Amino acid sequence: MPNTQLNLKENILTTGGDDPLLDQLLYAINHATEIDIAVSFIQSSGLQLILPAIQEAIERSHSNAYPLKLRVLTSDYLGITDPVALRALMALSAPNVELRIFESNNHSFHIKSYIFVRSDKENTFYHGSAFVGSNNISRAALTNAHEWCIRFDHKEPQSSFEATQFQLIRKEFDKIFSHQNSIDLSDSWIDSYIARRQLPKAISLVSDAVKEPEETYTPNNVQMEALEALQESRSNGYTRGLVVLGTGMGKTWLSAFDAMQLDAKRTLFVAHREEILTQALNTYTKLWPQKSAGYFNSFSKATDKQMLFASVQTLGKEHHLATFDKDHFDYIVIDEFHHARAQNYLNILQYFEPKFLLGLTATPERTDQADILSLCNNNLVFERNLVHGINQGILAPFHYYGIWDDTLDYQEIPWRNGKFDPNALDAEFATTRRAQHIFKHWEIHQQSKTLAFCISVKHCDYMAEQFNKAFNGKGYKAVSVHSQSEIRRNEALTMLGKGEIQILFSVDLFNEGTDLPSIDTILMIRPTQSNIIFLQQLGRGLRTSPNKSHVVVLDFLGNHKSFLSRNDLLQIPLTGTNNNAIGEEKGHYGSLTELGEGCHINIDPEVINFWTELKKRFKNTAREEFEMLEARLGHRPTATEFFHHGYDLKKVNKQHGSWLEFVSLYSDSKELKSLVSRWKTFFLTDIQETSRQKSYKPILLEALIELDGFRNPPTLDALAEKSWHVLKSYPRLYDLDLPEEKKEYLPSDKKWLNYWKGNPIKAYTTKNTGVPFAPFKIEDNVFKLSQDLEENDILNFQKLVKELIDYRLAEYTHKKLN
Repeated sequence: MPNTQLNLKENILTTGGDDPLLDQLLYAINHATEIDIAVSFIQSSGLQLILPAIQEAIERSHSNAYPLKLRVLTSDYLGITDPVALRALMALSAPNVELRIFESNNHSFHIKSYIFVRSDKENTFYHGSAFVGSNNISRAALTNAHEWCIRFDHKEPQSSFEATQFQLIRKEFDKIFSHQNSIDLSDSWIDSYIARRQLPKAISLVSDAVKEPEETYTPNNVQMEALEALQESRSNGYTRGLVVLGTGMGKTWLSAFDAMQLDAKRTLFVAHREEILTQALNTYTKLWPQKSAGYFNSFSKATDKQMLFASVQTLGKEHHLATFDKDHFDYIVIDEFHHARAQNYLNILQYFEPKFLLGLTATPERTDQADILSLCNNNLVFERNLVHGINQGILAPFHYYGIWDDTLDYQEIPWRNGKFDPNALDAEFATTRRAQHIFKHWEIHQQSKTLAFCISVKHCDYMAEQFNKAFNGKGYKAVSVHSQSEIRRNEALTMLGKGEIQILFSVDLFNEGTDLPSIDTILMIRPTQSNIIFLQQLGRGLRTSPNKSHVVVLDFLGNHKSFLSRNDLLQIPLTGTNNNAIGEEKGHYGSLTELGEGCHINIDPEVINFWTELKKRFKNTAREEFEMLEARLGHRPTATEFFHHGYDLKKVNKQHGSWLEFVSLYSDSKELKSLVSRWKTFFLTDIQETSRQKSYKPILLEALIELDGFRNPPTLDALAEKSWHVLKSYPRLYDLDLPEEKKEYLPSDKKWLNYWKGNPIKAYTTKNTGVPFAPFKIEDNVFKLSQDLEENDILNFQKLVKELIDYRLAEYTHKKLN
C-alpha cells in the first residue's frame, strides 16, 4: 500500500468558506481503510457530498486486499437528522459497516468528529487523522458556512503527544459508539422516527446554519407527458413498456414518479453499474423516505426492502433469483435497457412477473431499439430524444467537430466480430504523433473542463502523460482515471469541477451514470462504432450548468468502414453515392441534424471524401449490409434489427439459405455452426418462413420458452394457458388476431384449450408434404420436439428460436399495422 498521508494541507485548522472541510474529508475517505464518524445530525444535502466517495471506497474494498471498516453514529437530537439521509445510510449495508443512532431522549448531543486510519491488510498502522470541531453533515457545514475544525494527526513514536491524543480521540469514539443509548440503525427505527419527528418545531430551535428548505419534487413537462403515456399503456393491457429519454432528461426520476403513480408496494431497480444504483436509490428515497431501501449486489444481499436496487451481474444469477417469488415485486425498472439482450438481463426479464416492467434507454432511433423493443412486447410507450431536450432547454446544445485522424491506417488494424483488435489499437494509439495531433485540435477548440474517452488503461495513462508534457509551463494539468489508478473516480470529478485539472482521461468509467454538469468539452479519441455508446459519451457533456452555453465535442474519425456509423447518426448529405440502405434506413427518426438553434456540426473534408468513396464501393450485398449494421450497432445484428433497418431477409435467404445459416457462416463459434447445420430446416421452415396468417405460432414458441419447454416438455393444458398469457401481453396482436367471441375465454377454460389445439398446436404437430416428420409431437398429452435436442444445446437453441420469434412478431405486426 502506498505510504499516503490522510491530510491535504499543513494547517490544522479548517474554517469553512474558502477553506471548506469537504475537500479534506473526501481526500481522507478516498485513502483510508478505517472511517469513524460521529455527528449530532445528518442532512441529505451534506450526505450526498460524501456518499459517492464512501460508496466507491466500499466497492474498492471488495476488489482489493484492503477491506474498509466504516462506523457512523448520528442522533435524533431535536429531530434534525433527515430520514432520507438515514435511508441512504441504511443502504450501505455491507461487511464491516456499522450504523448506529444515539437516542438523545431530550439530552444534548453535540459531537462532530471524523476519524480516519490507513493501514495495510496486516493492520500495520500507517497514518491517522482526526477532525474535531463544529461541522455536522450538511451542505452548508461542509462547504461555505463558518465552521471551525481542528485536525489531529497521529505521529510516531507511539509515546508522542500527537499519537496519544489521536488514540484518546479513538477511545472516546469507541465509548460513545458503544454507549447504552447508541442502538443499531434499522428500517423499523426510521419508520418510528418519521412518525414522531417534529421537524418545524425542531428547526425553529436551532441556528440558521442547519436550516435547509424542504425540497419538493414534481415532474417536469416531459416527465408529465411520459407518466400519462405510461398510465394509458397500462390501461390498454400492457404489462411491459419501453420509454426512451435522451441522456440527462430525467429517466430515473420518471421511473420513481411512475412507481408512485402505480402505488407500488415493492419496487426493483436494475442497472449494471454501482454508481447508477447509488444515484437511483438517492432519487427514490427523496421521493419516498417512508419506504425502506437497499442494495442487492456483490457485497449486500438485501431481500426484505420495499425498494431494492440490484446489480444485474448479481441478481441475474439463477440461484439469486430463486430467493424471490416471481411476483415479489409489483414494479420493476430496467435501466440502460439497450443492454437487455445480455443473459443476466434475460434471466431477470424471464423470471419475474410484476404488475408492470419499465425499460429505460436513451437510444435515439427506433431502428436501434428494434431488438430490445421485443423484450417489452413491442410497446414503445414514450419517446423524447436529444432533439426535444435541447430545444426545450433541458440539455445544452453541442458544437461537434468530426476531425480526420490520419496518424494511423485503421484498415491495417485487425477487425473481428464488429470490433477492432484491442491489443493492436493499443500499440497504434500510443504514439507521439497521434498525441500531438489530438492536443493541437484540443487546444484550438477546448473550453474549461474536458472529459476524454480512451481505449485502454495504457492509452489513458499515455495520453495524460503526453498532455502534461505539452502543458509544461502553461498552468494546466491532466489526470488519468481507471480501475487501477491511485486517483479515485469521485476525486477526479471533484478536481475537474473545481478547475484543479483541465482534462480527465478515462476508460469506460464515465460512459454512464456520471453527473458533472459543468463538463463543457468531450474528447473522443477511441473508435466508437456503436451509436449508443457515442450518445452516452456525448451525453456526459449535455447537462446544463451556469456559465455554460454549449458543449464542444471533438471526435477523431479514421479510414475505416466502422466510422461510417457516424454519418448514419449525423445524416450528413453525401453526393455521388449509390441509392442503398446506408443512411437511408426505413423508419429513421431523430437524427442529430434535426436539432435547432445553438447546435453546429463541422466535419473535415477528408472525412466527407472518405465516406463518399466508401459508399460508392458499396455493392449492396447481404454481407456488406450486415457488416455495416454490425459496425453501427457495436454487436452482431439480430434478425429483428436487420429487418427494422430496412434490409431484406429474402435477399439473405436467396444468397445464403436462411438468416441463421448466414449468421453462422461469418461466426467464429463452432457451437453455432453445428447447431444451425443440424436444425436449419426447423429454423427456416418452421419459424422464419412459416405461415404468416396469424401470430399464433411464434406466440406458442414464446410460451414454450417461458415454460422451459425444450428442457421439460409441458402438458397441452400448461402450454395453452401460458400461450394465452403471452398473447395477452401483446395487446395489439390480441386485438388483431383473436376473434371477438374467443376473447371471452379464460386461460384455464376447456374452450380455450380446444381452440389452441386447433391452431397452432395442430399445425405444428401435422407433417407437411415433402418432410419426414412434423416439427413437434404429442405424447401422453405432452408437447415436445420430434427430434432429440442435446442438453448442452438447449440454452443456445432457445436463444436462436427467440431471435426468430422476435423477428416474426415484428414483421407480422409491421405488416398488419401498415
